[in-house]
Amino acid sequence: MEMIIGGAFQGKEKLARKMYPGLVWVYAKDASWEEICSSGGVIGFHDYIRRLVEEERDTSSLAADLIRENPDIILVSDEVGYGVVPIERTDRIYREAVGRVCTSLASYSTRVTRVVCGIGNTIKG
Repeated sequence: MEMIIGGAFQGKEKLARKMYPGLVWVYAKDASWEEICSSGGVIGFHDYIRRLVEEERDTSSLAADLIRENPDIILVSDEVGYGVVPIERTDRIYREAVGRVCTSLASYSTRVTRVVCGIGNTIKG
């Protein structure tokens, strides 16, 4: 597993496609769990977590489940924990869920690349 993370609109997808040409990607916003588990890479993994939170589904085993089902996946995800704490309860739950899930996935990952202004910096691996 590898992760590419960073703030919104920082060039994560462009860098991911450059790093892994020919990889079949799915967009998490519309992907099913089965599609995520069978894909080479997922763009916008934070959107999948948002969907689970909005459906009031448990995210506590999401990282372990994904590691078990697709240990070689490449994940692209926004970092959502910086900035002002959201007023809305659901937004706070989402923010915490993304942080917890991505922290677990990053600890398992062989490489984590953080993207700022389109420039990837390897922070693990």
